[in-house]
Amino acid sequence: MITKIILEEELNTEELQKLEILFKETQQDILNDFLILTDSPELARICRKLDMAVAAVLSGEDKDFTGISYAVAGTDDLDKGYLERIWQRYRGIPWDICETARCFVRETTPEDVESFYRIYSDKSITAYMENLFEDRDEEKRYIRDYIEKVYGFYGFGMWTVCLKETGEVIGRAGLSMREEFEEPELGYVIGEKWQRRGIAEEVCREILAYGRDELGFEQVRALMHPENKASKRLCGKLGFCYKAEITLDGELYDLYTVEL
Repeated sequence: MITKIILEEELNTEELQKLEILFKETQQDILNDFLILTDSPELARICRKLDMAVAAVLSGEDKDFTGISYAVAGTDDLDKGYLERIWQRYRGIPWDICETARCFVRETTPEDVESFYRIYSDKSITAYMENLFEDRDEEKRYIRDYIEKVYGFYGFGMWTVCLKETGEVIGRAGLSMREEFEEPELGYVIGEKWQRRGIAEEVCREILAYGRDELGFEQVRALMHPENKASKRLCGKLGFCYKAEITLDGELYDLYTVEL
């Protein structure tokens, strides 16, 4: 639950100083519940200096909100779900993406890394895909960077798949971008223990629906190793059609696409 504060009035230097003092005298756990919406770049920077969640209100004037990651076009008819997600991003809370009959999909956190290493320890998992970093701390740094730069920029990426019944992490799945293509790419990995149960199809089908309904995608592609028969069967079930054989980074792939 967040407290939304909208500040649209012009603030002079004295008023800004008073607000900064007020914020500094307020307990951090209380400030953590706030999301400040302001059209004042100066106030926005004060909020960020104090680790407060803030979004710029764009009023049409040319104002410098450098360093402020989120913005709204105005304060009328605000999307509460979007504001909640802004606040979650600042507070390091992963977004819930979608759910199926047996699983839920959420953004990845550094705490998921240990589960990923257990999943990737099976050699069949890395037969056709890149492995994790050998150093767990390096993998966690990569995940933190991914959250900031990929989730923060695109609003989507590879996510974590969990069982509804237990909350256990059983894999990863999502949509990602490559410089070579305009369309997003579907990717997935389900731990060997949970394979051959239809979970990958269930999760990927819901992610494709999310891409269409929430992200506005009209087409998604998939790249797979020519010998990866299991992924080819899955793509067929999901409606993907073979397009071409391509080479990326010296590796040969089969390219498939699906219209959403």
